[in-house]
Amino acid sequence: MEQTYQYAWIIPFLPLLVPMLIGVGLLLFPTATKNLRRMWAFPSILLLSIVMIFATNLSIQQINTSSIYQYVCSWTLNNDFSLEFGYLIDPLTSIMLILITTVGIMVLIYSDNYMAHDQGYLRFFAYMSFFSTSMLGLVISSNLVQIYIFWELVGMCSYLLIGFWFTRPPAANACQKAFVTNRVGDFGLLLGILGFYWITGSFEFRDLFEIFNNLISNNEVNCPFVTLCAVLLFAGAVAKSAQFPLHVWLPDAMEGPTPISALIHAATMVAAGIFLVARLLPLFIVIPYIMNFISLIGLITVLLGATLALAQKDIKRGLAYSTMSQLGYIMLALGMGSYRSALFHLITHAYSKALLFLGSGSVIHSMETVVGYSPDKSQNMVLMGGLRKHVPITKTSFFLGTLSLCGIPPLACFWSKDEILNDSWLYSPIFAIIAWATAGLTAFYMFRIYLLTFEGHLNVHFQNYSGSQNTPLYSISLWGKECSQKINKNFRLLRMNNNESFSFCSKKTYRSDETLRKTNRGRPFINIVHKDTKNPFSYPYESDNTMLFPLLVLVLFTLFVGFLGIPFNQKGRDLDILAEWLAPSINLLHQKSKDSTNWYEFLKDAVFSVSIAYLGIFLASFLYKPIYSSFKNFDLINLFVKTGPKRSRWDKILNVLYDWSYNRAYIDAFYTTSFTGAIRGLAQLTDFFDRRVIDGITNGVGIMSFFVGEGIKYVGSGRISSYLFFYFSCVSIFFISLLIYTF
Repeated sequence: MEQTYQYAWIIPFLPLLVPMLIGVGLLLFPTATKNLRRMWAFPSILLLSIVMIFATNLSIQQINTSSIYQYVCSWTLNNDFSLEFGYLIDPLTSIMLILITTVGIMVLIYSDNYMAHDQGYLRFFAYMSFFSTSMLGLVISSNLVQIYIFWELVGMCSYLLIGFWFTRPPAANACQKAFVTNRVGDFGLLLGILGFYWITGSFEFRDLFEIFNNLISNNEVNCPFVTLCAVLLFAGAVAKSAQFPLHVWLPDAMEGPTPISALIHAATMVAAGIFLVARLLPLFIVIPYIMNFISLIGLITVLLGATLALAQKDIKRGLAYSTMSQLGYIMLALGMGSYRSALFHLITHAYSKALLFLGSGSVIHSMETVVGYSPDKSQNMVLMGGLRKHVPITKTSFFLGTLSLCGIPPLACFWSKDEILNDSWLYSPIFAIIAWATAGLTAFYMFRIYLLTFEGHLNVHFQNYSGSQNTPLYSISLWGKECSQKINKNFRLLRMNNNESFSFCSKKTYRSDETLRKTNRGRPFINIVHKDTKNPFSYPYESDNTMLFPLLVLVLFTLFVGFLGIPFNQKGRDLDILAEWLAPSINLLHQKSKDSTNWYEFLKDAVFSVSIAYLGIFLASFLYKPIYSSFKNFDLINLFVKTGPKRSRWDKILNVLYDWSYNRAYIDAFYTTSFTGAIRGLAQLTDFFDRRVIDGITNGVGIMSFFVGEGIKYVGSGRISSYLFFYFSCVSIFFISLLIYTF
């Protein structure tokens, strides 16, 4: 066992070989390296698989022995200061290593096919491997200096990955927004690290915790200053994990390729902030008010992320706000002191969200067959619908991931979210009510995404369902209602390949030819040409096996990883593997309780949470049912379209809520106006001062010197007659002035 720990330092350096080899290959053999570019996926997956095997071995040893191993190498600069480097292997490290490697391997396998036709294939795998190196180095760091170094490397990699398609202006703006927003948190993190070093004189976690606890017990610290330093440390986690108010970069970061969204925003980068808070939790516990502040930020993020996800059209943005909300649950659990529940939900959410992101990538990949390469169209849920017929494996995988995130047993997120919700009652009833209500919202917006994407009929090909010209035209509302609304018949939804426009409200009716589509299932897409039109209808198709294999593996994780933390004993057998893994664990809410939860309490709490989830699912199904079946139910249509003062007032309320959610609670607009606008105004003022004042003074001195020199040049010409003329002129002026003054 000792030998295994001794070689743990090699973990972050194995994936680093891939970008190094790619760089050397492009320098020495550029043509061969580019021609054999698909070959580089294999070493990327192989090296990360070796790291996964190593991490699995460490995790097994952690479960069996509950040991902690730390290796430190001291670099002495002088007698008063020494810089130490090393690595720390404990339960938190082993959990993060398993998450990074397992999700990373699935994303790399998926990316081999997803990015196959992209010109930046080599650059993509070099960035991904370097990002894995940064994350692995972050989680094994033994001190705050190493944490900060790898923290910045993670930020740099995220900038490169989000802006991977940097020629697209939205992607370029998104990576800059993520970089600048994270710089705010990183600056706070740096100040916090320096502040605690000034207090304790150490960067090492063990020494830092021990010295600080002694100072607190002896009342030898300045509490306001310590609280400020802790808030600054937490600011780094707030930015990296997209917590309020530094969450604005996460939805825009969806401009990168979908595999990047799955890796960065499900299991790695956004989990870095959670890791930092979990690592420093022994420090935060003894600082007044900081735990309450952490839980408050987590609760605000939970509610804000869920409400902002309600009206998003982009499937990836909806999942991004879902990630923000679920990370808020984890931060809430850490703030409550429920360390085990937080890490449990981190594990289950990582696999479920990776499944959902990769599933959305499969959907986008299939929609590009119909709409072409256009993220505004291929990711727009308004144009989707009915995809269950075309991508059945993706649909099943996405459905299971959706159920898991909704908290439906026995899927993974049910077990972890249920623990957080139950612990919230012990912490604060107000927090608990908000957390439980948000659980219902989670089920609502997740099923909204599922129903708009997979149920009904393909909305790209949607035409007026009724052939009657007198029938009112019904527009698809993202809130799920069919609104009686006149639509401009010249409204163009989609530009087809033959340069002919296709309208929502064409008079020709569309009928899917199921027989022809089934007989041609093996083709990449089907064109059905009607006799009365020349416009072909293309259909989405299922992704290749290389993309489906990671989905199926993540489905297995989603189904079974929740059983790691079953919180009860039966017949003397402890089924809680996670508790053994995390022992000894911090739990401020159950300090007096040593026994596991019994069946009755567990079922009572579970029934309540599942009931709320089913309520959200029912409301989503009622509002977002397929539009064609709603057209058949005229009573339902009349119920929705019925006008009157109450109906008008209700529509106004819904429109206000919709605008608030769709416009991201106007937080981005506020930041743009207040911060971005103020900085640009200050820059313009500085530019004006520099050009007009500073340059004006310099140019004025130069002009004055020029004219003075020109004048002196003519006076000092070397001619005696000029000197005499100047002399007598000055004497004459002097005597004239004297006479005038005298008389």
